[in-house]
Amino acid sequence: MTDSPVRILLADDQPLVRSGLRVIMADQPDLEVVGEAATGAEAVQLVGDIGPDVVVMDIRMPGMDGIEATRLITADPATARVLILTTFDEDDHVYGALRAGASGFMVKDMALDDILTAIRVVAAGDALIAPGVTRRLIAEFAGRPEAAPARSPRPLEGITEREREVLTLVGRGRSNTEIAEDLFITVATAKSHVSRLLTKLGARDRVQLVITAYEMGLVTLPG
Repeated sequence: MTDSPVRILLADDQPLVRSGLRVIMADQPDLEVVGEAATGAEAVQLVGDIGPDVVVMDIRMPGMDGIEATRLITADPATARVLILTTFDEDDHVYGALRAGASGFMVKDMALDDILTAIRVVAAGDALIAPGVTRRLIAEFAGRPEAAPARSPRPLEGITEREREVLTLVGRGRSNTEIAEDLFITVATAKSHVSRLLTKLGARDRVQLVITAYEMGLVTLPG
């Protein structure tokens, strides 16, 4: 993190949610709310106007929803990163939001510390892809028709067999430490493999590697 606070745009059609998040972040010296939006269209406009570092984005909003807003915002890789805020058990579109370019997601009933941590993780250039969250994502969304991966693994050009193994484990929600244990390599080596995969596949972050693993058929729905 730099000395400058992370500049945050809150995008949610519920004023109470925005107000609550603003109050929480007011006590955090490294976080600063610089704007609020009640619709996806407003969020896209404000990103262009004020240039926040992170957009905390709801999915269900009137007019342009959070998925389309995320797609438009992340079309420029130099712009703000998006962290989805949703009611997980009711929302069928988290996978679509991740495909649209979001760097992760959190749920509205998460502990406050987890919400703040998620924002910092995304602001630092990583993705909110904690193993437990990833596995829940797999169980809830990976088998849906709109997110169905290939039926059988497809070749990935330029990817070594070891990198393919690492990609599969990333898709299963394994952390670098767990990948190292599974493949009997060092954590530094696992991290290096992940970094090369990001470069070779043109992936924005670890979330996009998970999506690729599903779409290539490397990871299937458990059960």
